[in-house]
Amino acid sequence: MLNNFNKPLKLRNFAGFYKKNKKEEISFMREKIVEKELYDYQERDLQKIFTYLNDAPDNFNLLYQLPTGGGKTVVFSEIVRRYIEQTNKKVVILTHRIELCKQTSKMLNGFGVRNKIINSKVKELPDQDEYQCFVAMVETLNNRLNDEKLEVDNVGLVIIDEAHYNSFTKLFKYFEDSFILGVTATPLSSNIKLPMKDNYKELIVGNSIPSLIEKGFLAKAETYSYDVGLTSLQVGINGDYTVKSSEDLYTNMSMQEKLVQAYEERCKGKKTLIFNNGINTSWYVYQTFKDAGYEVRHLDNTHSKKERKEILKWFKHKPDAILTSVSILTTGFDEPTVENIILNRATKSLTLYYQMIGRGSRKLPHKDIFNVIDLGNNAARFGMWDAPVDWQQIFKNPDYFLENITGDEEIEREFKYKMPEEVRELFKNSENIEFDIKKAYNEAVNNGQKSKAVLEESVNQHAQMCAENSEDVFDARILARELKDDIRDRVKRYSYCIINNTKNYRDWLFEDYNRKLRSRINDLFQE
Repeated sequence: MLNNFNKPLKLRNFAGFYKKNKKEEISFMREKIVEKELYDYQERDLQKIFTYLNDAPDNFNLLYQLPTGGGKTVVFSEIVRRYIEQTNKKVVILTHRIELCKQTSKMLNGFGVRNKIINSKVKELPDQDEYQCFVAMVETLNNRLNDEKLEVDNVGLVIIDEAHYNSFTKLFKYFEDSFILGVTATPLSSNIKLPMKDNYKELIVGNSIPSLIEKGFLAKAETYSYDVGLTSLQVGINGDYTVKSSEDLYTNMSMQEKLVQAYEERCKGKKTLIFNNGINTSWYVYQTFKDAGYEVRHLDNTHSKKERKEILKWFKHKPDAILTSVSILTTGFDEPTVENIILNRATKSLTLYYQMIGRGSRKLPHKDIFNVIDLGNNAARFGMWDAPVDWQQIFKNPDYFLENITGDEEIEREFKYKMPEEVRELFKNSENIEFDIKKAYNEAVNNGQKSKAVLEESVNQHAQMCAENSEDVFDARILARELKDDIRDRVKRYSYCIINNTKNYRDWLFEDYNRKLRSRINDLFQE
C-alpha cells in the first residue's frame, strides 16, 4: 500500500557524479537541494495518479494526458521519486527516441533519482542493483528482452512517454505484473486499428491548453490560415497524406510563392520553424528562401549528430533564423525562442498537428504570443490549437472522432476567393468584380433556365472587365490570364452546385471557360 505521497517536491538542481559511498551520495544530494513546489495543476494530477497507484491492482494500465509545454516530464519524474521512496521498487521509463531518453535521464537526475539509460551499447545489466530507475528506447529494450540477455528485477512501475505510439505495446508482455502509466499530449493512437482504450483502462485529463494559456504557462497562438486546394493529395495506409503526393503539391511554384508571401506578411524578422512532409519539399523551401535573400537552414533525419547540433545551435542564437525541417523536430526538441510555426503541409494526424504547433508554445518573459501559419487547412480540419477538446470522448470513441473529422472537399467548399490587390489594380476601371455562382445558379434553376447559363453570365462579366481595362483586344486577352484563379474558383463553385466535382470535369470546364472568354472578348471589340 502506497502512502505519504503528499510531500512537497524538492527539485534537485545539481551537476556532478554520484559518490560510491551511499552516505556520501545522500549527503551530497541534500546539500544541493533547492525547494520548489509543483504547480497547482501538476500537484492535482499527481494526487489523481497516486490514487490509482494506491487503490488499483498492481498491474493496472493508466493513461495521463497533459498538453505539450504543461510539464509531463516534470510530473512523471516526481512520480518516480515518490514511488521509489515509498515502495523501494524499480521503475522503467520507455521512450521512442534517444533524444527523449537523454532529456528524461537529465530531468530525473535533477530530481535526485539515480538512473541508467539502456541504449544500444548496453548489452547486460550486471550493475542493475545500483539503480532504481532505468530509461530505455523501446526497440533497444525489446531486443534485449527478446534475446534474454537482459532482465530488470522488481519493476513495480513502467512509465511510457509519448504513449500514443503503438510500438510500446509489444513490451507490455514483459511487465504483466507492473503498473503501467502512459503519458501523452494526445490520447489518440497513431494506429487507428489499435485504439488506446484497448491498452489502457482509464484516462486522467490534465489542464487544457486554454487553461494553461490563461494561467500564463503557455503562449497564445495567433493562427493565420491560407486556403490550399488539397484534392491532389492521396492518403496512405497509415491514414495520413502520402509524402509523394504532398511533395508534388508543395514543391510547385505556386505553393512556394504562397509560402514566402505568408512569411513576409506575418513572420519576417522573427525566428521561424517550418514543417514539411518530405525531404525534397524542405530542400525546395530552403532554396526558395535562399534565392529570396533570407538566411535559412534545412534539417532532416539524414543529417549527422554533429551537423544537427551545429544547425540547432545556429537556430538558437540567430533571432531571425528560418529553419525548414521534416518530422525530426516534432518531439524531443525544445527551443522556447521560436516565434513562428509554419505548417507547410497538411496532415490527418491530430497528434502531429498538436506536436508541430506545440514547438512554438513555450512562454518567455518577452514572449506571450506566437504565430501559426497554416498552409494545409489543418485548423479547419481539427479546430484551433487552443480550442477546448473532449479528450475523454476521443479516448473512448476514437472511431467516431476520426470518422467526423472535416473532409478536404467540405473544407474547400468554404473557401472564399479574394482577388489579390495587385490583380485588382489591373481591373481598377471595373466597379464590380464579384459574382455569386451559387446565387446565380439558384435563380437560373428557379427560372427554368439551363445551369450552364450561370457560366455564360460569368464569362460575360469577366469579358467586360477585360474590355473596360484594355486599349485593344490584344491587351484584353493578355489581361484575361490574370483571372485564372478567379475562374478556377467560379468553376469549382459551379461544380459543387451541379454535384459533379471530379477533377477531370473541373479541368474541362476551366479550359472551356477560357475558350469562351477569349471568344467573348473578341466579340466585344468587334461590336
